[in-house]
Amino acid sequence: MDSIQNRINAFVKLGAFLSQFSNDKIDKLDHIEHNELFFDGFLHQIKLAKEKNSWFTKDNILFSLENWSKALTASNLNEFVKDFDLHSKTPKKVAIIMAGNIPLVGFHDFLSVLISGHAVLVKQSSNDKHLLPFLAKYLEFLEEDFKGKIVFTEEKLTDFDAVIATGSTNTSRYFEFYFKGKPNIIRKNRNSVAVITGKETEDDFAKLSEDVFQYFGLGCRSVSKLYVPKDFDFDPFFTGMYAKKDFIYNAKYANNYDYNKAVYLMSEFDLLENGFLMIKEDQSYSSPIATVFYEYYENEIDLKIKLHLDREKIQCIVAKDFLENEVGFGQTQHPKLTDYADGVNTLEFLSKI
Repeated sequence: MDSIQNRINAFVKLGAFLSQFSNDKIDKLDHIEHNELFFDGFLHQIKLAKEKNSWFTKDNILFSLENWSKALTASNLNEFVKDFDLHSKTPKKVAIIMAGNIPLVGFHDFLSVLISGHAVLVKQSSNDKHLLPFLAKYLEFLEEDFKGKIVFTEEKLTDFDAVIATGSTNTSRYFEFYFKGKPNIIRKNRNSVAVITGKETEDDFAKLSEDVFQYFGLGCRSVSKLYVPKDFDFDPFFTGMYAKKDFIYNAKYANNYDYNKAVYLMSEFDLLENGFLMIKEDQSYSSPIATVFYEYYENEIDLKIKLHLDREKIQCIVAKDFLENEVGFGQTQHPKLTDYADGVNTLEFLSKI
């Protein structure tokens, strides 16, 4: 019989399976269910994902897998669902349109739909289509009830009851028109920012390098913009970023760095750079790869008002004792299950459809 506890147990076992894959080591463990069927196959999918998308380095893929293995524990999942009655829902078919900017970027939506007892119809990005179908197959082996409830398609979406779509601000207009007759969550472009107040330590800036560089800055939780006080000395910032100097040896990153630097120089923009990262004064939130934008602020009250007014454009704010809902330095890429994208509670949406 289908129950919320069975679904939680299956995802806990998936977390245990994923725990074998991390940047520290890849280690086949004896006690993992169905390992003989799935371990080597998943290694192959990691290899395919890496070959298909050169932004998906082995380090980035394993970083994502390790994060998910730590998130998928019994205590985390029970905490995740505790505010919702997910026992007796009539299953609906929920379509998910996934982005492909970082490995397994759509997994949270996938987890949310299945743990809610619904069936899922997944349309993946071509940039990230190897890992999730394999993990879905593993879940079907763990939990009978998932069989027939997970479908992947490359066709136009038809026959579904609700939709969760993630795309750019441009595609969101199309989504809003196309899906206006269905219950929906439609996500647009967002970026993350860091507020520098002058209280930061050397260690804070070193941790900030994780927020800037993880996934090459391609995630919506990646810091692409700094707010700095007037007359801020950028030396401590660049010292902190130095930990990531080897990123310039990634060919795709280096090409973007060279291209964007050439564009800025030809346009005669003022910029500071250290051989692998450029910073440029700019009011926009979305900076190109290998670039972080910055903006000066006069006083903290005005900045807090601005950030509040622009909250629809911002995924998270990294700071130290500045705002109530701030994220600590180095923590943007370690979200909890309850850190919902765009601040929209997916489980609440799914419990009401």
